[in-house]
Amino acid sequence: MADITASDVKRLREKTGAGMMECKNALVEFDGDFAKAEKSLKEKGLAALEKRASRATNNGKVFIKMKDDGSSVVLVELNAETDFVARNPEFIAVGQTIAAQALDKGITSPTDELSGMVQDLATKIREKMGLKRLCMVKASSNEYLVQYIHGDGNIGVVVKCESDKPEIFKDEEVKSFIFSLALHIAAFNPVAIDRTKIDQAWLKEQEGIFKVQMEQDEKLKGKPENVLTGILAGKVTKYVSEICLMEQGYVKDEKLTVAKAIEECGKKAGAKLTVIDYIYYKVGAE
Repeated sequence: MADITASDVKRLREKTGAGMMECKNALVEFDGDFAKAEKSLKEKGLAALEKRASRATNNGKVFIKMKDDGSSVVLVELNAETDFVARNPEFIAVGQTIAAQALDKGITSPTDELSGMVQDLATKIREKMGLKRLCMVKASSNEYLVQYIHGDGNIGVVVKCESDKPEIFKDEEVKSFIFSLALHIAAFNPVAIDRTKIDQAWLKEQEGIFKVQMEQDEKLKGKPENVLTGILAGKVTKYVSEICLMEQGYVKDEKLTVAKAIEECGKKAGAKLTVIDYIYYKVGAE
């Protein structure tokens, strides 16, 4: 019978996350064979995860990592069952490592290798978790990227701008303004940059919903068809203005649309400034 030391138990516990007695019993069962004991405990961890397979993973964090030169940025969303685990230092470390590795290797979507890192932690902690999504955004020489993490990491935003005079991206006022746009997007979660980017089938569906609501409105009963058509068009236009970034009231001055605020910022800097893309991640959102 091998001599099982306290340091052996401690080392096995650190590797597997299992309880002290579980680790000691595993080492005793396999006569001190560390590799076999570790394998057995991991298998038990996987079995525990199987029992939790149907549980929702609506908690987690968004991680963002940008290259020092600002040429590319990676967004990652890791999910977990509980907020307690989402605040776990090991969970946070895995998310940061995944973002860093994806950025370093140019990975643009989840891979088996990266998902495996999450699975390893899940078997250790014995809570269902996963790498829900990952993307990379790149910037050319006339483009500029800004990142923003809201709160404890429940929302992450990246904004991509371009200019005919990219030197304006060294201007502190311009950089501050673009960061404010990221704050705006985090707060208002626009569906699209402008109305040309909205999926027309989806918009038609929303129009159908408005039409049904109007048919049920007693105040509109008996109105001429042309009047009803005008009201419907007005509802759709108002709705689009609320969900499109360019038409929303700017978070720091609601008298200005975002489009007008961008125009004024560019004009002040002596260049044309355009928002060409943004990414919005919210934990648990589809």
